[in-house]
Amino acid sequence: MPAPLTLEDFRADLAEYLYQLPDEVDLDDNPLNAGLDSLRIATLMERWRGTGVEVTFVELAECTSFAQWWQLLSARQGEGR
Repeated sequence: MPAPLTLEDFRADLAEYLYQLPDEVDLDDNPLNAGLDSLRIATLMERWRGTGVEVTFVELAECTSFAQWWQLLSARQGEGR
C-alpha cells in the first residue's frame, strides 16, 4: 500500500512545478493563474494516483484554489482502502 499523501508532500509537488519552495506555495492561489498548464496538472494527478488518490482532471479543473485541490485529495485518500 502506498504511503498516504500529506499536505507537506502536496505542497512540495506543487512547488516543483511552480518553481517555488514548498512554503512559498499559496494554497489560496488559483492553479491556472499560478502557472500550471494542463500537462503539469495531468502529471501531478498521475503522481497523486501513485499514492492511492483517485481524482480526475475535470474534478481538479473545477477547483479554483490549491486549497480546494487539497480538500478533494485528502477526502479521497480514505476511499477504496
